[in-house]
Amino acid sequence: MNSTRREFIHKLSLACGSIMFIPACSGYNSVWRFFNEEEAKTIVAFAEQIIPKDQDPGATDANVINFIDKQLVGPYTRFQEEYRKGIPAIKMSSQRILRKAFSDLEWDEQTHFMEQMESGYLPEEYWEEVDQKSFFRMVMEHSMQGFYGSPRHGGNKNYISFKMMKLDYPHVIGQNRYESKCTNTKKQES
Repeated sequence: MNSTRREFIHKLSLACGSIMFIPACSGYNSVWRFFNEEEAKTIVAFAEQIIPKDQDPGATDANVINFIDKQLVGPYTRFQEEYRKGIPAIKMSSQRILRKAFSDLEWDEQTHFMEQMESGYLPEEYWEEVDQKSFFRMVMEHSMQGFYGSPRHGGNKNYISFKMMKLDYPHVIGQNRYESKCTNTKKQES
């Protein structure tokens, strides 16, 4: 046990380095912070139904899933349990009713499924731990926040929604670059 301080630090650094290396060997290579691949696919399909791609980009283009995933390990940790219970409920309901994963359903089937969920008509046995209407609203709100919010929070990639709405970007808080009709009218009267 009579080791020098230098030997002790060397052994300590080897031990700490080994501990840090263990997660790299575990085989976990997900790009997600909170979701697994299957959960992410479900939420991507859900968000794309809320904000579909048409002549303008949709939820996937805006990277809404990244926003939700990032927020669930940050400021939205209080919603983790609802996601952990709601996503399996979607999976089981979809399997029972349509014999497919929600993300594998055709567009119209997903739309009908979500209409049923929003109204609270999916099989109740899968929704005992989380209210399906509340879960629908929560994921819808998170999708909208990811699409319309600031890109610094993980969504609205490349200011997609700002460009779509013809807003200045990056948005400068406290600076209004738009003139209202009242301002234009006052200028004309002067």
